[in-house]
Amino acid sequence: QVQLVESGGGLVQPGGSLRLCCAASESIFSFDDMAWYRQAPGKQREVVATITRGGSTGYAESVKGRFTISRDRAKNSVILQMNSLKPEDTAVYYCNVRPFTYAPGYWGQGTQVTVSS
Repeated sequence: QVQLVESGGGLVQPGGSLRLCCAASESIFSFDDMAWYRQAPGKQREVVATITRGGSTGYAESVKGRFTISRDRAKNSVILQMNSLKPEDTAVYYCNVRPFTYAPGYWGQGTQVTVSS
């Protein structure tokens, strides 16, 4: 099974930045789809950013222009660069990968992001 470990979360002030990393046990370039999700207390888990094997990206409207998803070959990680953070970005952020688009995905354990002054 694919193992995923998220890191980089923490406490940051509004307007600040964080970089989240999702390290995978298998090559990230072998996955059809990779994504970052988040889940705030009492809310449904939602997708915030996606990237395909070919490098195509997509973003939730709430984070467009502020977040960037990318791949780091050296770290074998999926990166989520988060800028201009807002309190409403506070959530546990999870990495998800799918070897094939129509196959079930794999989840990491999550990393907490708290945006507060």
